[in-house]
Amino acid sequence: MSKAKRSRSIIVRLIVLFAASYMVVTLIGLYRELSESQNKLNELKATLESEQIRIEEYKALLSEGSHADIIEKAARERLGYVYSNEEVYVDISGN
Repeated sequence: MSKAKRSRSIIVRLIVLFAASYMVVTLIGLYRELSESQNKLNELKATLESEQIRIEEYKALLSEGSHADIIEKAARERLGYVYSNEEVYVDISGN
């Protein structure tokens, strides 16, 4: 009888050990996923902030009533136009 209890005890301990190991591995995976999601959220917040700043700049241009400034800004940003006496330097370092 003692041998049967001992074998049951070992089996129960192994089941508990495997369950605990599974929970730890699952928690580690969830923590990594949470960390990645938080990083993505921070990136999206930074993008949102830059877009809001850009929108405020456009609103300021519109409220001034000068359409020449709006056209000039669009030509510079979207089409890459520059004045004839202007030199443009492009940073290719990737930073």
